[in-house]
Amino acid sequence: MILKVYTSLLLLSLINFVWTRTVRQIYDDLDPDHWSRYTSECPQECFCPPSFPNALYCDNKGLKEIPPIPARIWYLYLQNNQIETLSEKPFVNATHLRWINLNKNKITNSGIESGVLSKLKRLLYLFLEENELEEVPAPLPVSLEQLRLARNKISKIPEGVFSHLENLTMLDLHQNNLLDSALQSDTFQGLNNLMQLNIAKNSLKKMPLSIPANTLQLFLDNNSIEVIPENYFSAIPKVTFLRLNYNKLSDDGIPPNGFNVSSILDLQLSHNQLTKIPPINAHLEHLHLDHNKIKSVNGTQICPVSIALEEDYGYYGNIPRLRYLRLDGNEIQPPIPLDIMICFRLLQAVVI
Repeated sequence: MILKVYTSLLLLSLINFVWTRTVRQIYDDLDPDHWSRYTSECPQECFCPPSFPNALYCDNKGLKEIPPIPARIWYLYLQNNQIETLSEKPFVNATHLRWINLNKNKITNSGIESGVLSKLKRLLYLFLEENELEEVPAPLPVSLEQLRLARNKISKIPEGVFSHLENLTMLDLHQNNLLDSALQSDTFQGLNNLMQLNIAKNSLKKMPLSIPANTLQLFLDNNSIEVIPENYFSAIPKVTFLRLNYNKLSDDGIPPNGFNVSSILDLQLSHNQLTKIPPINAHLEHLHLDHNKIKSVNGTQICPVSIALEEDYGYYGNIPRLRYLRLDGNEIQPPIPLDIMICFRLLQAVVI
């Protein structure tokens, strides 16, 4: 199970390397005699590097409109401009686009021409962070693998907007204006291959409904979540990294075995209102509980297996795998209790 999880995360983290290698193969085969033609096609406002003929750099140019995009372009950089609209005209010939970076512009939903994004049939990466969007734009290209919409003003997710995005692996909606009412039971329907979902820094009071079953990384920091529903994580059996820092979780808001989930390897509960360590699973490797209200730690009580049984099996048994434990910012006084070290024999760092 753990090997499969790490394999999936490795694929996600190395995706930029794969793209770089693909691009290298493209321009290694490029005939230098064609560079002058590529230069002549380049919009005056932009930069077309001869060594990277499939890229168009129009970032930091003070642009208010998108210039015509040449047909050869795969990678389009338009960040840090004053662009307010997305119309079909600049993209008429850009049928091979894979990557568009439109971060830090002034794009609104009303400024996006109907259907302009869905017509980009090969688009894999769409970056629209730090714009003026009030809802998730729709329709989107079914080819998308990453959609980044952080730091907008999004308070609405149109019904069915994700229903056909079966290739999407990352969805970033952090630092928007999402309320619980914006996340319905079918909001994420269709995201069958989603691996990372980031809804941090919104205005949620409840855990979101119907998270896609294949999600590995779930980020919910900086909300106002108070309760973890019973058996919540049984619906996302592959979740590995869970971040709930800066919420309002108390002991009463966590079911007896709410976080005793074998798939979770990294659990972050910093800056909440816990007075004790919740039960954890023996597979957990990193636990962040700093800046809560915990006064004491009893290793025998929090140990996910019997210490006596652990001593019988030694390193050949199912000993807890916790390697990192953070408890600073609580009311705990050193030294670290000996039974903590007896239980968690693989601990490499304890912050207290």
